[in-house]
This record gives sequence, C-alpha cells and structure tokens, in this order.
Amino acid sequence: MKQKFDIIQSTCVPIRIDNCNTDLIIPARYLASTTRDPKFFGDAFMHDLRYDAEGREVEDFVMNQPQYRQAPAPGIHEIIIGGANWGSGSSREHAAWAIAGYGVRVVISSSFADIHRNNLLNCFVLPVKVSPEFQQELFETVERNPEAQVKVDVPNQTVTNLATGHSERFELNSYKKHCLMNAFDDIDFLLSHTDKIEAYEQK
Repeated sequence: MKQKFDIIQSTCVPIRIDNCNTDLIIPARYLASTTRDPKFFGDAFMHDLRYDAEGREVEDFVMNQPQYRQAPAPGIHEIIIGGANWGSGSSREHAAWAIAGYGVRVVISSSFADIHRNNLLNCFVLPVKVSPEFQQELFETVERNPEAQVKVDVPNQTVTNLATGHSERFELNSYKKHCLMNAFDDIDFLLSHTDKIEAYEQK
C-alpha cells in the first residue's frame, strides 16, 4: 500500500524467530493465487504458526496474544521486531506482500536477507537494520510493556526506543528514501520526471 513515509511511531509485535524464512512468513501454497488483495495475503502472514492443522489459533504464538493482536489503526502494531536474518530462504515477493497486507510498515532486525529486504522496500515496508544489542533491548522493552512505542524517523534515518530514549541510525538508499517519502514506486518516480525525459528526447 502506497503511503508516504515520514515519522512512524507505533507499538510493536516482537517475533523472536531467528532465520525466519519466507516459507514461514507465507506458506508456499499461497503462491499460486492470482489475487493481489492485501487482506488475502495479510491473513496468510505467518499462517502456519498462527493456526494449527485444524485451523484453530495457536494461543501461545505471539501474534495471537491479546496484547499483540492485529490492530489495523495508525500507531498500533505497525512495527515488527524480528529475529536475525529475517526473510531468508526463497525470493518470493509474496512474503513482502503478506507483511504489507497485515498492516506492517516497518520491520526491525539485526540482519535481513538481501532479496527480501529489497522486496519489502518495493512493497512500501521499511526494513530497519539495527545492532544486535539494540534489537535485544527493543525485544525486552516490548515484551515487558506491550504499550511501549518505537519511533522511526525516516528523514533523519533514526530509530528510537521511546521507553529508554536510546536511538540508532539506520542505512537507507537515497533513491529508496526519496521514493518512500513521496509514495513513489519505480514507475511513479519516472513519471515525476516526465518533463526532464521529454526535454532530453527533444535534444
């Protein structure tokens, strides 16, 4: 979903799974679907950890706990704190669609699989890489107090634990930063330079 990025301040869902691969993020059986309905993919996000074989909720899985349940409202659970090497495995873009469809705008981790990281950016989900120490602090803060908020400042490329005041800077490609802050995909970016392209062609 195209939304302009500026400052995102939200409660978080802590998913303490290192090497959380794209098959966990969205099981392979969903890849055959031809829909691009965000709700369809959002409902499939982490499906086989959220539900058992009979379709019943797995009560002790973090996303099913009342304090971390999906709450599609600004400032509530728009950020996931994930384990190390988030998005490893196959390159399926559907994993990024599922995260975006669930209503997540930022995923924070100490490391990301490269292809998945780029897929997230293309789906208007910001991957924020932090140090393992800061990642651990965020986990502890959010697990201790589910109402704790984290602020992600895209213009200044900082992420702040508002409970402790601790902050880190994250890297973001200048082109992708421009696109996120203007809600541009690659085509939108080209269209925003139509006058320059036409002027070049005339020369």
